[in-house]
Amino acid sequence: MLARYSTVRQYGAQEIVIKKSRFIGHARPVESEEEAVAFIDEMKKKYWDATHNCSAYVVGERDEHQKALDDGEPSGTAGKPILEVIKHRGLKNAAVVVTRYFGGIMLGAGGLVRAYTDGAVAGIDAAGPIVKVLHRAIIVDVDYTWYGKLENELRGRGYRVGDVSFTDRVRVICLPEAVDAERFQAWITDVTQGQAILEAGGDSYYIESE
Repeated sequence: MLARYSTVRQYGAQEIVIKKSRFIGHARPVESEEEAVAFIDEMKKKYWDATHNCSAYVVGERDEHQKALDDGEPSGTAGKPILEVIKHRGLKNAAVVVTRYFGGIMLGAGGLVRAYTDGAVAGIDAAGPIVKVLHRAIIVDVDYTWYGKLENELRGRGYRVGDVSFTDRVRVICLPEAVDAERFQAWITDVTQGQAILEAGGDSYYIESE
């Protein structure tokens, strides 16, 4: 799993008008190629009356699934520019559709490339670019006498903390970045003078700075 990657937060859409043609950029995060295709099909059905619904997506840790579709526009003037925007922004697991309602004025090949580029940018910005960071759950089990110090140290270092449970001891689910997990455990051992019981859990992605 990647230590971190850029994508979009949620579905978003934004409309721009270029020489009387309406371009609506749509973007959303996807977890698979099938999900990307389903999103594109959904937009085509929703905007069935549009002149074109051009699209592109990038899926996979190594961008192994990529596709660009011109949907009737001249070859290379729509899908490819959308794909280039996704790649230029460094996004993974993202799909973008740019819907066009023709306004009666021909844009030419260069104009189409610029318009679909701008439409893709608008959709991505509306969807909210984010960075996802891989975190590892480290379960810290301590006696109540150590909890105050542990809580202060975690807060002071800005570590992400999940659930805290109180029984005969205190159980804190800490969520350091996965790449920092071993160093984190060594630090906890030092902070608690070896009194903490540590257990490594699973990995999950969280949005950076949230």
